[in-house]
Amino acid sequence: MIQAIFRYIRGYVKIRIQGYSPERFLNLCRYHHILIWGLMPRGNAYEMYLALDSFRKLRPIIRKTHTKVVLLERYGLPFFIRRHRKRKTFLAGVLICIGLLFFYSSYIWDIHFEGNEKWTDQSLLEFLDTKEISPGMPKHRVDCSQIVKDIRAQYDDIVWVSASMDGSRLRIQIKENEDTFREEPSDEKDGEQSAVSADNNTENKENLPPTDLIASQDGVITNIITRSGVPQVHVGDMVKKGDILVSGRVEVLNDAAEVTGYQYQQSDADIYADTQMQYRDQTPLTYQKKTYEPYEQRRLWYIKLGPYQISVGMLSHHFQKWETYTEEHRLRLGENFYLPVDYGMVSIKSYQTEEKKYSEKKLQEILTQKFEHFSKEMEEKGIHIRENSVKIHVYENSAIASGILYLNQQITETADTEILTIERNEQDEFIGTED
Repeated sequence: MIQAIFRYIRGYVKIRIQGYSPERFLNLCRYHHILIWGLMPRGNAYEMYLALDSFRKLRPIIRKTHTKVVLLERYGLPFFIRRHRKRKTFLAGVLICIGLLFFYSSYIWDIHFEGNEKWTDQSLLEFLDTKEISPGMPKHRVDCSQIVKDIRAQYDDIVWVSASMDGSRLRIQIKENEDTFREEPSDEKDGEQSAVSADNNTENKENLPPTDLIASQDGVITNIITRSGVPQVHVGDMVKKGDILVSGRVEVLNDAAEVTGYQYQQSDADIYADTQMQYRDQTPLTYQKKTYEPYEQRRLWYIKLGPYQISVGMLSHHFQKWETYTEEHRLRLGENFYLPVDYGMVSIKSYQTEEKKYSEKKLQEILTQKFEHFSKEMEEKGIHIRENSVKIHVYENSAIASGILYLNQQITETADTEILTIERNEQDEFIGTED
């Protein structure tokens, strides 16, 4: 595209060459470094494009090769100015327009986010606004590295950020994570602070009250990975909701294998079990079908330039039922050169509703899609569906999908550890001496 712009500014022409040896003409053009593009054969002739200054160098080549050159078309700014040289007001407007384009190209008019799911564009824009980053600011005031630092410092669950300027657009790429990450230290001082913070976290962890891991529901244990605490169950054991799976109380034994005390800690483990879950979903047998009236519509077109708006059309109506649609775009030149001009359309469509009945096949498709969506959500939560006995039944007023899901999932939840004390009975021994 940039090459096409430069060609337009310099001007170029389309010519046709014909004669005894047009191939020799092309070879001489190559020898004299005359750039040719768009070469197409036309019978015994050739048509091509070349720059205006290159066209002026063809005279000696034409005489040497005894070819005939026909000028077909003229393109570019020099010919445009020549055609409109008497229309001074028009040319002044063109120059002003070009000047405005260069002026607006030195500003940021659009902020685009990629990769954000948890945090919406609006919330991120509001945060950047507090840092004085907003559409309409000069490019020289945009510090991409500082934007990256500000976002990572504000949002702990954003683990990677990239900011760059593409034309008049500020592009921010984000990678989110469900876990919370802190910003990595950038120098030795930050490293010392992180070390102190880690020590404080260790002390806080030691001061936390001891906890057990208990079963959140009934199931059969399939896998245990214990990091701290004392396991109370084994693979294959059947547990009930509330049973202790890992204890935070560790017995202290003497040489005679007698309990002399207890040590307490927070239990930490991954425990999976086969469980069951009742599934039920239903959908009505009928639905409201919308029929839009093709001639009962209202449209309004508008152009916005900052706070000012120009509108054409009318939205007033007396429809009983209607829907409103809004479509808005930012004016841009090329892919990334955005301008502070928005244009769009607001339309209001009238419709009528009619009650329709689903076919049995359609009901099965709807409930099946809902079940597949539910299964996908369960997998995202780390719950594996091993098997299911879900069946679809159609009744008088609704269709119901119900059955049992056989799952494999983590079943741990925390509970306070019971503190035990050991009573000691000690007899004092006295040594007597004779006077």
